Amino acid sequence: MEVEDLKPAPEPIVIEPEPSLDEVEAMVDHVGDYLEEEQVEAAAVDEPRGPRIWPELGTARAHKFHAEIERIRETFEDEVDPLDTTMVSEYAEDIFEYMQELEEDCMPNPDYMDGQSEINWTMRQTLVDWLLQVHLRYHMLPETLWIAVNIVDRFLSKRTVALAKLQLVGVTAMFIAAKYEEILAPSVEEFVFMTEKGFDKEEILKGERIVLQTLGFNISHYCSPYSWMRKISKADDYNLHTRTLSKFLIEATLLDYRFLRVKPSMLAAIGMYTARRMLGADWNENFVFYSGFTEEHLLPGHAMLIQKLVEVDFHKQYVCKKYANKKFLKASIYAIDYARNNFEEDGNMDGMILIE
Repeated sequence: MEVEDLKPAPEPIVIEPEPSLDEVEAMVDHVGDYLEEEQVEAAAVDEPRGPRIWPELGTARAHKFHAEIERIRETFEDEVDPLDTTMVSEYAEDIFEYMQELEEDCMPNPDYMDGQSEINWTMRQTLVDWLLQVHLRYHMLPETLWIAVNIVDRFLSKRTVALAKLQLVGVTAMFIAAKYEEILAPSVEEFVFMTEKGFDKEEILKGERIVLQTLGFNISHYCSPYSWMRKISKADDYNLHTRTLSKFLIEATLLDYRFLRVKPSMLAAIGMYTARRMLGADWNENFVFYSGFTEEHLLPGHAMLIQKLVEVDFHKQYVCKKYANKKFLKASIYAIDYARNNFEEDGNMDGMILIE
């Protein structure tokens, strides 16, 4: 017998039919999903876990605050005045729930300056201080200022801006905000005058198109802290001194980049809490009910605000000059004096990190 006869017979060749287009797409999707899962797992392993930054809370602390607030809500009796049409009591709860859902959508990246090459936080503070002057000079509504600053921060979160164009971003943001809020908004020619003809009409109009396209025309969803402050003020029957002082305090946060990570609802609560503390009043259950924040929750923000008030030359900022007027009960003078006298107790703490 020949050696070749001992070899196994070759298997018959089977010609597989070519896969259909749908089968090919399914295989590609499967491979793509597998690669994405591998990338996610690798990122989860390689990426270091950073510290929790205020106002984010750990699970235990969040449960503690939530339990305390729920306890107060169960026992608190909210006196609704059906004749007060400004508070639209029938819809107020639904309105504020909707506003709460929108808060995070309209917040800028708090670290956007890391992506800028020519500007820094000090320059942003100078721009906001100038916007405060423009805002008061043309007697615009409070919400216009807040929307303008929000537009600036969100735009800078998405676009790199040269120093020479920073003021153009600011004036364009105020131009857009005024259109949304003011009954009689200043004309584009008036905004050219505001910049002392540093930019012409065409540049502002072109800037308006670029800003709106960058933000996806999402402007009106932003709710300023004033909306929340009106709700919280119900706790002390709209006390004039508390509200005026808190208005200064929350406007002062516009100049501090650390507050970019804070929701408007919490900004309002921090302003009201700090005002109450400065006036020697407590943060009772009424304020916890209407604000949704406990005293412990607001202490880090209070400390940051005190730290801002005692900064060198902060009293020279325009917001301080504005609220030093008798019309505003000289709120800035009172607040800065309090901050300087009580810094060791109120401001000498780390206001950013919440440790479990």
